[in-house]
Amino acid sequence: MFLSAAHAEAMQRAITAIERVAALPAYAHAIADHVPEVARASRGAIGVFMGYDFHLTPDGPKLIEINTNAGGGLINAYLLGAQFVCCGTTALSAANVDIDQITKAFVDGFRAEWQRQGRTGQLTRIAIVDDAPQDQYLYPEFVLFKRLFESHGIAAVIAAPEDLRLQDGQLWRGSDRIDLVYNRVTDFDLSQSHHVALRDAYLTNAAVVTPNPWSYAHLADKRNLILLSDPARLAEIGADAADIDALGHAVPRTVAVTASNADALWKTRGKLFFKPATGFGSKAAYRGDKLTLKTWAGILERQYVAQDLVAPSARAVAFDGHIESLKVDLRCYTYAGRIQLIAARLYSGQTTNFRTAGGGFAPVFVGSGSAACDC
Repeated sequence: MFLSAAHAEAMQRAITAIERVAALPAYAHAIADHVPEVARASRGAIGVFMGYDFHLTPDGPKLIEINTNAGGGLINAYLLGAQFVCCGTTALSAANVDIDQITKAFVDGFRAEWQRQGRTGQLTRIAIVDDAPQDQYLYPEFVLFKRLFESHGIAAVIAAPEDLRLQDGQLWRGSDRIDLVYNRVTDFDLSQSHHVALRDAYLTNAAVVTPNPWSYAHLADKRNLILLSDPARLAEIGADAADIDALGHAVPRTVAVTASNADALWKTRGKLFFKPATGFGSKAAYRGDKLTLKTWAGILERQYVAQDLVAPSARAVAFDGHIESLKVDLRCYTYAGRIQLIAARLYSGQTTNFRTAGGGFAPVFVGSGSAACDC
């Protein structure tokens, strides 16, 4: 994928505005009704690998959702680097990319999390934690992270949550004391019973946990998009005019699905996209024009948001002897509000997936000129 510098800058402006708004004292109060107790207080760590997902439109990039523990960042860094081997001068002319610099910035983010939580001295050991990690689709990325950490002098283990134990105010995996957990579980408030050691380590500051319930609740819960897409409410909580303007251009109108607006939303469903408030990975997300009455009844029984439908852009891909037009989703991997890497996901169907023939992750080169075309 080739992305214009103007669109990359517009995505950065939107991300900067979101994180500035989320830091306002009144923001926490405005979202308090859906923030669980475990996520109300920040422990210091703000979350590595935030993922801001955009669709490109004729009016510029539009934010589709925000994710914590966004997978694929390291794979996409190496995938970007691979283009220099196969594409040579074409890749070099598209952007000045230093893969070692990108991966070092990833590691620096973990060290920054260590320091944000008041730690001094060296970050010694990281546990990469997910449920049944070897069964995860992105398990190969866990292995790559382990190798990356070790190449930077940080010991690393890959572990399941039930492998962890809290003892004497410290977190352990076997005989290894864990300084920091790179948290890849999708139980965002750590409420499941087999996550108790991870939850207790987070609450007692026995280990730095990143991403964590606080970062999810304050940025990635989809109900936050209701506030972020409402200029009047943003003004009420003290957002400045420039940030309100940036969000007005980038964040599609989003509303909660309730009994009182259900009839109106059903009538206009063809212009809407419905997502579970705490969903991830496009699970149980639906285009309004594809909804059945049975699915709609299920939506009304759960916490959902409705977002103005933003059609994705397309990319022509040569596959198996013919040309396919695939939809495009752009993901910005960030730390502390700054884009570290942009990657694309190519797919067909309602939502992003890794089952489309010829689809999946694709590297993104940002053009040097503001007038460069997206393709």
